[in-house]
Amino acid sequence: MPATHSTRMLILGSGPAGLTAAIYAARAGMAPIVVQGIQPGGQLTTTTDVENYPGFRDVIQGPWLMEEMQAQAEHVGAQMMWDTIVEVDLSRRPFRLIGDGGTVYSCDVLVIATGAQAKWLGLESEQRLRGQGVSACATCDGFFYRGKKVAVIGGGNTAVEEALYLTNHSHDVTLIHRRDSLRAEKILQKRLFAHPQIKVLWNKEVAEFVHGDGNRGLVALDLKDTRSGAVERIDVDGGFVAIGHHPATELFQGHVDLDEDGYIKVTPGTTNTSVPGVFACGDVMDKIYRQAVTAAGTGCMAALDAERFLAEADYEALAAE
Repeated sequence: MPATHSTRMLILGSGPAGLTAAIYAARAGMAPIVVQGIQPGGQLTTTTDVENYPGFRDVIQGPWLMEEMQAQAEHVGAQMMWDTIVEVDLSRRPFRLIGDGGTVYSCDVLVIATGAQAKWLGLESEQRLRGQGVSACATCDGFFYRGKKVAVIGGGNTAVEEALYLTNHSHDVTLIHRRDSLRAEKILQKRLFAHPQIKVLWNKEVAEFVHGDGNRGLVALDLKDTRSGAVERIDVDGGFVAIGHHPATELFQGHVDLDEDGYIKVTPGTTNTSVPGVFACGDVMDKIYRQAVTAAGTGCMAALDAERFLAEADYEALAAE
Protein backbone atom coordinates (compact mmCIF):
# COMPACT_ATOMS: atom_id res chain seq x y z
CA MET A 1 0.00 0.00 0.00
CA PRO A 2 1.35 3.46 -0.86
CA ALA A 3 2.15 5.79 2.00
CA THR A 4 -0.27 8.64 2.74
CA HIS A 5 0.64 12.01 4.26
CA SER A 6 -1.96 14.49 5.43
CA THR A 7 -1.25 18.11 6.25
CA ARG A 8 -3.00 21.44 6.57
CA MET A 9 -0.61 22.95 4.01
CA LEU A 10 1.29 21.22 1.23
CA ILE A 11 3.99 23.20 -0.59
CA LEU A 12 5.29 22.13 -3.98
CA GLY A 13 8.78 23.39 -4.64
CA SER A 14 11.78 24.15 -2.45
CA GLY A 15 13.26 27.32 -3.90
CA PRO A 16 13.14 30.69 -2.14
CA ALA A 17 9.36 30.96 -2.60
CA GLY A 18 8.49 27.50 -1.31
CA LEU A 19 10.88 27.57 1.63
CA THR A 20 9.80 31.06 2.71
CA ALA A 21 6.18 29.89 2.60
CA ALA A 22 7.23 26.89 4.70
CA ILE A 23 8.95 29.09 7.30
CA TYR A 24 5.91 31.32 7.72
CA ALA A 25 3.46 28.39 7.73
CA ALA A 26 5.48 26.42 10.27
CA ARG A 27 5.73 29.42 12.57
CA ALA A 28 1.93 29.71 12.34
CA GLY A 29 1.58 26.12 13.56
CA MET A 30 0.42 24.60 10.27
CA ALA A 31 3.15 21.91 10.17
CA PRO A 32 3.60 22.20 6.40
CA ILE A 33 5.00 19.48 4.18
CA VAL A 34 7.34 20.58 1.39
CA VAL A 35 7.61 18.31 -1.64
CA GLN A 36 10.99 19.30 -3.01
CA GLY A 37 10.56 18.30 -6.64
CA ILE A 38 13.15 17.39 -9.25
CA GLN A 39 15.48 20.28 -8.33
CA PRO A 40 15.61 20.68 -4.54
CA GLY A 41 16.59 24.23 -3.71
CA GLY A 42 15.47 25.59 -7.07
CA GLN A 43 17.53 27.56 -9.57
CA LEU A 44 19.83 29.07 -6.93
CA THR A 45 21.46 25.67 -6.48
CA THR A 46 22.88 26.08 -9.99
CA THR A 47 24.18 29.59 -9.21
CA THR A 48 27.58 30.36 -7.76
CA ASP A 49 28.13 33.94 -6.59
CA VAL A 50 25.11 35.80 -5.22
CA GLU A 51 25.57 39.48 -4.38
CA ASN A 52 22.03 40.85 -4.45
CA TYR A 53 20.25 38.89 -1.71
CA PRO A 54 19.67 41.24 1.25
CA GLY A 55 21.51 40.68 4.50
CA PHE A 56 24.96 39.64 3.28
CA ARG A 57 27.69 42.21 2.74
CA ASP A 58 30.01 39.69 1.09
CA VAL A 59 29.35 37.43 -1.88
CA ILE A 60 27.54 34.23 -0.92
CA GLN A 61 27.01 30.99 -2.77
CA GLY A 62 23.56 30.08 -4.11
CA PRO A 63 23.62 26.44 -2.89
CA TRP A 64 24.69 27.58 0.60
CA LEU A 65 21.83 30.10 0.75
CA MET A 66 19.29 27.41 -0.12
CA GLU A 67 20.76 25.00 2.42
CA GLU A 68 20.35 27.68 5.09
CA MET A 69 16.74 28.39 4.03
CA GLN A 70 15.90 24.69 4.19
CA ALA A 71 17.57 24.31 7.58
CA GLN A 72 15.59 27.28 8.88
CA ALA A 73 12.32 25.84 7.57
CA GLU A 74 13.03 22.46 9.17
CA HIS A 75 14.11 24.13 12.41
CA VAL A 76 10.70 25.79 12.82
CA GLY A 77 8.76 22.65 11.98
CA ALA A 78 8.45 22.14 8.21
CA GLN A 79 8.84 18.60 6.90
CA MET A 80 10.78 17.96 3.68
CA MET A 81 9.80 15.17 1.32
CA TRP A 82 12.08 14.01 -1.49
CA ASP A 83 9.40 13.40 -4.08
CA THR A 84 7.95 14.71 -7.33
CA ILE A 85 4.22 15.13 -7.82
CA VAL A 86 2.84 13.52 -10.98
CA GLU A 87 -0.93 13.77 -10.47
CA VAL A 88 -3.25 16.27 -8.80
CA ASP A 89 -6.94 16.42 -7.93
CA LEU A 90 -7.99 19.95 -7.04
CA SER A 91 -11.70 19.41 -7.60
CA ARG A 92 -12.48 19.36 -3.86
CA ARG A 93 -10.88 19.87 -0.48
CA PRO A 94 -8.92 18.22 0.94
CA PHE A 95 -6.84 18.25 -2.24
CA ARG A 96 -5.23 14.99 -3.28
CA LEU A 97 -1.83 14.71 -4.94
CA ILE A 98 0.24 11.67 -5.89
CA GLY A 99 4.04 11.38 -6.04
CA ASP A 100 5.96 9.49 -8.70
CA GLY A 101 6.41 6.55 -6.32
CA GLY A 102 2.69 6.37 -5.52
CA THR A 103 2.81 8.30 -2.24
CA VAL A 104 -0.48 10.11 -1.61
CA TYR A 105 -0.57 13.63 -0.18
CA SER A 106 -3.74 15.14 1.24
CA CYS A 107 -3.93 18.82 2.17
CA ASP A 108 -6.39 21.52 3.15
CA VAL A 109 -4.49 24.19 1.22
CA LEU A 110 -1.91 23.92 -1.53
CA VAL A 111 0.95 26.32 -2.30
CA ILE A 112 2.44 25.95 -5.77
CA ALA A 113 6.05 27.15 -5.93
CA THR A 114 7.37 24.97 -8.74
CA GLY A 115 9.25 27.84 -10.40
CA ALA A 116 10.33 28.40 -13.98
CA GLN A 117 13.41 27.39 -15.91
CA ALA A 118 15.35 29.57 -18.30
CA LYS A 119 15.35 28.32 -21.86
CA TRP A 120 18.82 27.51 -23.19
CA LEU A 121 20.25 27.04 -26.66
CA GLY A 122 21.20 23.45 -25.96
CA LEU A 123 24.91 23.68 -26.79
CA GLU A 124 27.43 21.56 -24.91
CA SER A 125 29.75 24.56 -24.57
CA GLU A 126 26.87 26.59 -23.11
CA GLN A 127 26.30 23.99 -20.42
CA ARG A 128 30.03 23.76 -19.65
CA LEU A 129 30.43 27.53 -19.23
CA ARG A 130 27.28 28.29 -17.24
CA GLY A 131 28.44 30.36 -14.29
CA GLN A 132 31.79 30.96 -16.01
CA GLY A 133 30.70 33.73 -18.34
CA VAL A 134 27.40 32.28 -19.56
CA SER A 135 24.23 33.35 -17.77
CA ALA A 136 20.48 33.58 -18.31
CA CYS A 137 19.88 36.53 -15.97
CA ALA A 138 21.38 39.97 -16.52
CA THR A 139 19.77 41.35 -13.38
CA CYS A 140 21.42 38.60 -11.36
CA ASP A 141 24.87 38.59 -12.94
CA GLY A 142 25.33 41.83 -14.89
CA PHE A 143 27.15 43.44 -11.96
CA PHE A 144 30.05 41.03 -12.48
CA TYR A 145 30.71 42.48 -15.95
CA ARG A 146 31.34 46.10 -15.08
CA GLY A 147 33.42 47.68 -17.84
CA LYS A 148 33.53 44.45 -19.86
CA LYS A 149 32.18 43.38 -23.24
CA VAL A 150 28.95 41.40 -23.12
CA ALA A 151 26.54 39.84 -25.60
CA VAL A 152 22.84 39.05 -25.33
CA ILE A 153 21.33 36.27 -27.42
CA GLY A 154 17.66 36.59 -28.38
CA GLY A 155 15.13 38.81 -30.11
CA GLY A 156 12.11 39.16 -27.84
CA ASN A 157 11.22 41.46 -24.97
CA THR A 158 13.46 39.57 -22.55
CA ALA A 159 16.53 39.96 -24.75
CA VAL A 160 15.98 43.67 -25.39
CA GLU A 161 15.31 44.37 -21.71
CA GLU A 162 18.45 42.44 -20.73
CA ALA A 163 20.56 44.37 -23.25
CA LEU A 164 19.24 47.72 -22.02
CA TYR A 165 19.84 46.71 -18.40
CA LEU A 166 23.41 45.66 -19.12
CA THR A 167 24.29 49.16 -20.31
CA ASN A 168 24.27 50.09 -16.61
CA HIS A 169 27.45 48.04 -16.30
CA SER A 170 28.97 47.65 -19.75
CA HIS A 171 29.97 50.19 -22.38
CA ASP A 172 29.92 47.50 -25.09
CA VAL A 173 26.73 45.43 -25.42
CA THR A 174 25.97 43.33 -28.50
CA LEU A 175 22.54 41.87 -29.20
CA ILE A 176 22.68 38.75 -31.37
CA HIS A 177 19.55 37.64 -33.21
CA ARG A 178 19.10 34.81 -35.70
CA ARG A 179 16.62 36.76 -37.83
CA ASP A 180 16.59 40.18 -39.50
CA SER A 181 13.96 41.73 -37.22
CA LEU A 182 13.11 41.63 -33.53
CA ARG A 183 9.97 40.25 -31.92
CA ALA A 184 10.16 42.72 -29.02
CA GLU A 185 7.61 45.46 -28.51
CA LYS A 186 8.17 48.51 -30.69
CA ILE A 187 8.78 50.86 -27.76
CA LEU A 188 11.57 48.58 -26.51
CA GLN A 189 13.07 48.32 -29.98
CA LYS A 190 13.10 52.11 -30.27
CA ARG A 191 15.02 52.41 -27.00
CA LEU A 192 17.42 49.68 -28.06
CA PHE A 193 18.27 51.15 -31.47
CA ALA A 194 18.74 54.61 -29.96
CA HIS A 195 21.20 53.47 -27.31
CA PRO A 196 24.82 54.30 -28.19
CA GLN A 197 26.26 51.42 -26.15
CA ILE A 198 24.32 48.69 -27.98
CA LYS A 199 24.93 47.22 -31.42
CA VAL A 200 22.85 44.52 -33.09
CA LEU A 201 24.12 41.60 -35.16
CA TRP A 202 21.41 40.29 -37.45
CA ASN A 203 21.00 36.78 -38.90
CA LYS A 204 23.51 35.27 -36.49
CA GLU A 205 23.27 32.32 -34.14
CA VAL A 206 25.75 31.07 -31.57
CA ALA A 207 27.61 28.02 -32.80
CA GLU A 208 29.84 27.78 -29.74
CA PHE A 209 30.74 29.53 -26.50
CA VAL A 210 34.54 29.68 -26.54
CA HIS A 211 36.48 28.77 -23.40
CA GLY A 212 39.67 30.65 -22.52
CA ASP A 213 42.95 29.20 -21.35
CA GLY A 214 43.11 27.86 -17.81
CA ASN A 215 40.32 29.23 -15.63
CA ARG A 216 39.42 32.21 -17.80
CA GLY A 217 35.92 31.00 -18.65
CA LEU A 218 34.12 32.54 -21.62
CA VAL A 219 36.33 34.65 -23.92
CA ALA A 220 34.48 34.65 -27.25
CA LEU A 221 31.48 33.53 -29.27
CA ASP A 222 31.58 31.70 -32.57
CA LEU A 223 28.66 33.04 -34.61
CA LYS A 224 27.18 31.30 -37.64
CA ASP A 225 25.48 33.39 -40.31
CA THR A 226 21.98 31.92 -40.75
CA ARG A 227 21.99 32.76 -44.48
CA SER A 228 25.50 32.03 -45.71
CA GLY A 229 26.67 29.57 -43.06
CA ALA A 230 29.89 31.52 -42.55
CA VAL A 231 31.34 31.51 -39.04
CA GLU A 232 32.96 34.48 -37.34
CA ARG A 233 34.34 34.96 -33.83
CA ILE A 234 33.67 37.93 -31.57
CA ASP A 235 35.43 38.56 -28.27
CA VAL A 236 33.16 38.84 -25.22
CA ASP A 237 33.55 38.48 -21.47
CA GLY A 238 29.93 37.57 -20.78
CA GLY A 239 27.17 35.91 -22.78
CA PHE A 240 23.53 36.21 -21.69
CA VAL A 241 21.02 33.77 -23.17
CA ALA A 242 17.68 35.57 -23.21
CA ILE A 243 15.24 33.42 -25.16
CA GLY A 244 12.58 33.21 -22.46
CA HIS A 245 11.53 31.06 -19.52
CA HIS A 246 9.38 27.98 -19.17
CA PRO A 247 7.16 27.83 -16.06
CA ALA A 248 6.75 24.41 -14.47
CA THR A 249 2.98 24.31 -14.79
CA GLU A 250 2.25 21.32 -17.05
CA LEU A 251 0.90 19.42 -14.06
CA PHE A 252 -1.72 22.11 -13.42
CA GLN A 253 -3.14 22.56 -16.91
CA GLY A 254 -6.89 22.15 -16.69
CA HIS A 255 -6.81 22.49 -12.90
CA VAL A 256 -5.96 26.19 -12.38
CA ASP A 257 -6.12 29.10 -14.79
CA LEU A 258 -2.90 29.79 -16.70
CA ASP A 259 -2.03 32.79 -18.87
CA GLU A 260 -1.01 32.63 -22.52
CA ASP A 261 2.62 31.92 -21.56
CA GLY A 262 1.75 29.12 -19.14
CA TYR A 263 2.21 31.07 -15.89
CA ILE A 264 -0.38 30.61 -13.14
CA LYS A 265 -2.84 33.48 -12.95
CA VAL A 266 -3.28 35.06 -9.53
CA THR A 267 -5.57 37.79 -8.27
CA PRO A 268 -3.50 41.01 -8.39
CA GLY A 269 -2.00 41.86 -5.01
CA THR A 270 -2.47 38.30 -3.73
CA THR A 271 -1.30 34.76 -4.43
CA ASN A 272 -4.87 33.47 -4.88
CA THR A 273 -5.37 31.27 -7.94
CA SER A 274 -8.65 30.40 -9.67
CA VAL A 275 -9.15 27.53 -7.20
CA PRO A 276 -10.03 28.54 -3.62
CA GLY A 277 -7.42 27.14 -1.28
CA VAL A 278 -4.72 26.93 -3.96
CA PHE A 279 -2.02 29.61 -3.96
CA ALA A 280 0.92 30.27 -6.29
CA CYS A 281 4.17 32.08 -5.53
CA GLY A 282 7.59 32.67 -7.02
CA ASP A 283 8.57 32.36 -10.67
CA VAL A 284 5.64 30.09 -11.47
CA MET A 285 3.42 33.19 -11.34
CA ASP A 286 5.98 35.96 -11.88
CA LYS A 287 7.34 36.48 -15.39
CA ILE A 288 8.55 40.03 -14.78
CA TYR A 289 11.00 40.12 -11.86
CA ARG A 290 12.18 36.52 -11.39
CA GLN A 291 14.50 37.31 -8.48
CA ALA A 292 15.19 35.26 -5.36
CA VAL A 293 14.09 38.12 -3.10
CA THR A 294 10.80 38.68 -4.96
CA ALA A 295 10.15 34.93 -4.93
CA ALA A 296 10.73 34.87 -1.17
CA GLY A 297 8.36 37.83 -0.78
CA THR A 298 5.55 36.08 -2.62
CA GLY A 299 6.25 32.93 -0.61
CA CYS A 300 5.53 34.96 2.52
CA MET A 301 2.35 36.27 0.88
CA ALA A 302 1.21 32.75 -0.03
CA ALA A 303 1.61 31.51 3.54
CA LEU A 304 -0.31 34.48 4.93
CA ASP A 305 -3.04 34.15 2.29
CA ALA A 306 -3.33 30.43 3.03
CA GLU A 307 -3.43 31.01 6.80
CA ARG A 308 -6.22 33.56 6.35
CA PHE A 309 -8.13 31.16 4.08
CA LEU A 310 -7.91 28.35 6.64
CA ALA A 311 -8.99 30.62 9.49
CA GLU A 312 -12.08 31.69 7.55
CA ALA A 313 -12.87 28.09 6.58
CA ASP A 314 -12.51 26.93 10.19
CA TYR A 315 -14.81 29.74 11.38
CA GLU A 316 -17.44 28.85 8.80
CA ALA A 317 -17.26 25.18 9.79
CA LEU A 318 -17.76 26.01 13.46
CA ALA A 319 -20.64 28.34 12.67
CA ALA A 320 -22.36 25.60 10.70
CA GLU A 321 -22.29 23.12 13.59
